[in-house]
Amino acid sequence: MPTAALALGVFAAVRAGGAAVLALAAWWAGRSPVRVLGHSWDSVWYLAIARHGYGRTQIWPVTGLVQSDYAFFPLYPALVRLAGGGEWGGLLVSWTAAAVAAVGVYRVGELVAGRRVALLLVALWAAVPHAVVLTLAYTEPLLVALAAWSLYALLRERWLLAASLALVAGLTRPTGIAVAAAVSVTALHALLVRRSRGSGRSRAPEVWAAGLLAPAGWLAYVVAVGVHRGDPAGYFTVQRQWGSRFDGGGYALSMTWRVLSGEPVALATAVTAVLLGTALLLAVLLLVDRPPLPLLVYTAVLLVIAVGGAGYFESKPRFLLPAFPLLLPLAALMARARPRSAVVVTAGLAGLGYGYGVYLLVFAKMPL
Repeated sequence: MPTAALALGVFAAVRAGGAAVLALAAWWAGRSPVRVLGHSWDSVWYLAIARHGYGRTQIWPVTGLVQSDYAFFPLYPALVRLAGGGEWGGLLVSWTAAAVAAVGVYRVGELVAGRRVALLLVALWAAVPHAVVLTLAYTEPLLVALAAWSLYALLRERWLLAASLALVAGLTRPTGIAVAAAVSVTALHALLVRRSRGSGRSRAPEVWAAGLLAPAGWLAYVVAVGVHRGDPAGYFTVQRQWGSRFDGGGYALSMTWRVLSGEPVALATAVTAVLLGTALLLAVLLLVDRPPLPLLVYTAVLLVIAVGGAGYFESKPRFLLPAFPLLLPLAALMARARPRSAVVVTAGLAGLGYGYGVYLLVFAKMPL
C-alpha cells in the first residue's frame, strides 16, 4: 500500500472513531448526531450564509456584542451551497477537505522529514484534542487542505500553484493570510538570494507574480466588506463588534496567569495547557528541527493571530489546529521509538480528544 494511502487510512480511522463516539454521546443525550456534527456554533452561521447569503446581524444587549455574518469568509459557505446546503452539505465539504488535508500534511512531512515521520505527523494531527473540529461543519479542514498543498507546492518551487492555492485559502477564514504570508515572504527571500548570487533571473517574473498574487483573496474579501459597509476598516469593525481584536497576546497572557495562579476558570485550564504545549513545541521546532522558511512563516503568522487576538479564549486551540508543522518534533521523536510506543501515544491522545470533544459539544455545550 502506498504510504500516502496508509496515512489517509490512519487519519480516517482516528477521526471516524471520534465522530462515532460523538454521535453515540449525542444520541445518548437525546440530541441529533447530525445536528451536533453539522449545526453547532459557527456552523450555524456558515449554513445560514449558504442558504440565504450575507446580511444577518445578531445583537446581544447584555454584552453589547453586535455579531454580523460578514465576520465569516465566503469560500466554505459557497461550497456548502454547491453541495446542497444543510448539515449534510456542510459535513460533506468538511470531510472531503479533511481527507485532502491529511494527504497534504503527509506530503509536506514526507518532503521535510521522511515517510515515517510524515505518517506519524498525520496520526498526531488527527488525534490532538481539538481535531474534533475536523469532523464538524467548520472551515479548519478546508483551510488546512489549501495550506498544506500550497506549502508543498512552495517547497517544490511551483510558485504559481502555491500562490493560487494561497489566494483561495485567503477566502476561507481570517487565518488564511498565514498561507499568503508564507508564499510572499518565501518569494521575497528567493528574489533577494538569487539577486545576490546573480542567478535564476529567468524565473524572477514568476516569483514576483506569486508573491503579489498570494494575498489577493484575503485582501479582496476585506476590501469588499469595507466597500459594503462604507468604511475602509469595515471588516475589522465587524470583528471588534464580535469582541475580537488584536492586543498582542495580552488577553491570552492574563488568562494563562489566572489559571496558573489557581483561579478556577471554565475550560481555561485545558486551553492554557494547549498554549503552553504549543510554546514548547515551537521552541523545539525552532532550536532543533529548524524547518524550511515556508513552514516557519506559516506557523509563526498563525501563532501571532491565534495568541495575539483578544476574546474567545476557549477557541484558541481550534485556531492553532492548522499549525500542523508544530507537531513535527513530536512526530520525529516518536519515529525513533518502538512502533508500539507510537501506537500507544496516538491512541491515548485520540482517546483524550474523543472525551474532550464530547464534553465540549454534548455536555458543556461550550463554543469552539
